[in-house]
Amino acid sequence: MGLFSRSKPKIKVETTKKDSYSGWIKCSNCLDMIHANELKDNLNCCPKCDYHYRLSVAQRRDLLLDENSFTPMYTDIKPKDTLKFVDTQKYSKRLKAAQDKSKNDEAIVVGIGKINNKQVAIGILDFSFMAGSMGSVVGEKITLLIEYAIEKKLPLIIVSASGGARMQESILSLMQMAKTAAALTRLHAENLLYLSVLTNPTTGGVTASFASLGDIIIAEPKALIAFAGPRVVEQTINQKLPPGAQKSEFLLENGMIDLIVKRTELKKKISFFIDFFMNNPKDISNGKQKGKLKQLLKIADTNKEDKALK
Repeated sequence: MGLFSRSKPKIKVETTKKDSYSGWIKCSNCLDMIHANELKDNLNCCPKCDYHYRLSVAQRRDLLLDENSFTPMYTDIKPKDTLKFVDTQKYSKRLKAAQDKSKNDEAIVVGIGKINNKQVAIGILDFSFMAGSMGSVVGEKITLLIEYAIEKKLPLIIVSASGGARMQESILSLMQMAKTAAALTRLHAENLLYLSVLTNPTTGGVTASFASLGDIIIAEPKALIAFAGPRVVEQTINQKLPPGAQKSEFLLENGMIDLIVKRTELKKKISFFIDFFMNNPKDISNGKQKGKLKQLLKIADTNKEDKALK
């Protein structure tokens, strides 16, 4: 070592700052601080104001279905850039990016599973895949699932979270609205139950088609449910919308949905409706006319399921 040389001390540099606030999140609804672990343990609902945050497909599947009961279907059907669509980038690149991000091939996962040991056909839209938008493959998978439910006489459940029809597929995506609606008409003619579960957000062509055609339409609390978003509507009509417009509570009050169910109660409520209607199939097609559905919803909303089933 030279006379004027020196060795630098080995100092460990922390690349990230560790402090007691690590993992804390400000709730976007009540603005209180909540810990990420607390949020996770509470099914992604704020433990203070009960605001329902979005769930992934896997989380939604685990919430609703019995453990290890889900079998995916139609996984070989994958999207293509049929129109060679380009906006700020190629549609094919957008699809690849969405697949890498979501780890799914498309914006919906469909299959069969069990809810409290009852077999169901279920589809779950994935908002992380291009905002859960409905393209040709989403419409095809939903239609095939409906046809499978008809063939096997299964109740159908579709959980929606979507920005609407996919603009990159133009008329091909809009055609899926009529296609899914026609398939649901066949399901209804067979007196088979379709439960539509609307989560935040459910908008556009999805709201205007299969999401609004359930025999019973269930929504999570404070979910945005609309055709066009509130800002678009206000800019179009040059008027402010009423407070809470297009949220679950407003839609329930005005008759667009049948029931608001907290996430912690969702599996139990769905199981109740499956038990009732699959044992009374004629009430699916004429329940509203007889007033039975209104009475049933009141029973379900007051947690008197056992009495109704006896």
